[in-house]
Amino acid sequence: MNREPGAVFGGDADSSSVVPRVALYLQDTHDLRQCIDHVQYAESRGFEAVWQSDSRFARDSFVALGAYAAATKRIRIGAGVVNPWTRHPAQIAAALLTLDDLAPGRVIGALGAWDEQYAFRAGIGHTRPLLALRETLTVLRDLLALKRVSYNGSVVHVSDLALDPRQRPEARPIPLYLGAAGLKTLALAGEIADGVLLDQLLAPGYNTQALAALDRGARAVGRQATRLDCAQVIVVSVDKDRSKAISLARRLVAQAIARQPALMRANGVPEDVLAEVAHIVGEAPVLSEGQIAQAMITVPDAVVQLITAAGEPAEVRARIADYRAAGCDCPVLFPLGADVRLLIDTAAVR
Repeated sequence: MNREPGAVFGGDADSSSVVPRVALYLQDTHDLRQCIDHVQYAESRGFEAVWQSDSRFARDSFVALGAYAAATKRIRIGAGVVNPWTRHPAQIAAALLTLDDLAPGRVIGALGAWDEQYAFRAGIGHTRPLLALRETLTVLRDLLALKRVSYNGSVVHVSDLALDPRQRPEARPIPLYLGAAGLKTLALAGEIADGVLLDQLLAPGYNTQALAALDRGARAVGRQATRLDCAQVIVVSVDKDRSKAISLARRLVAQAIARQPALMRANGVPEDVLAEVAHIVGEAPVLSEGQIAQAMITVPDAVVQLITAAGEPAEVRARIADYRAAGCDCPVLFPLGADVRLLIDTAAVR
């Protein structure tokens, strides 16, 4: 699929072709006060957005995003991904509305299907994820339009529900993305979302089938997938010591191979590596530290670099360029290691 530049919210496609888009992705690795400084610095270096995931039981994404919104003036605030099991659609809508009060016109939301391991640990049934995403996004969009919503779905049930903002009581055109890696979720994004946030640890080569799935979903309802925004989380481990950078990313890659072997196979991870990791982890629903350590030994440098941007600054810049060439409109960079400023400087557009 020959891809045109995706939609640029708060701008236009022509401007994105002149200034490369880039965003920052944060979780809980770094102190929150330091993260605020990192976001301010990223804003000064031309980064378009900061995203914060709600996927782990560690740092609440909306609390962190509120801090980022209050401390910045231009950078977009990306809530994503948010899962449809631990947050009700009305809670998600109210949180996005509140962020928009702090950062008017700068907020983006993204729903995602969540990690099965965390769902298992929390005792939450992780069933019918596609249906949960479809129904939640449908209700969420209507709530943000300040409609009164009654919806009796298979997963979501609301009756005569509406947001009631006392300040700025008008509809908010907040773009809604789907976080996705699997082809069925990508097709759903093409059908119903404003954009897609491609998951971390995908190789640039995977984007061909990912964007084709996005296109299939869009065509099924008469939309143009080439006009949907395609952001992509890229794990970045950058260090002037190349071996240190690659070693730091190996743990995350080993866990991905253990948890998602079919997806890793689709990304080109060799069969012998998949088999060795599968032998180590067996059927364990939750990986032990010992299993992770053993799995890391089986993962060669080439596999680490296949699905991350790991290495010296020049290597990382070249790898980000590979993702852009593969159809990523906006690389969303997930920093490993303590030196987040080095990552920002490595990828800065000004």
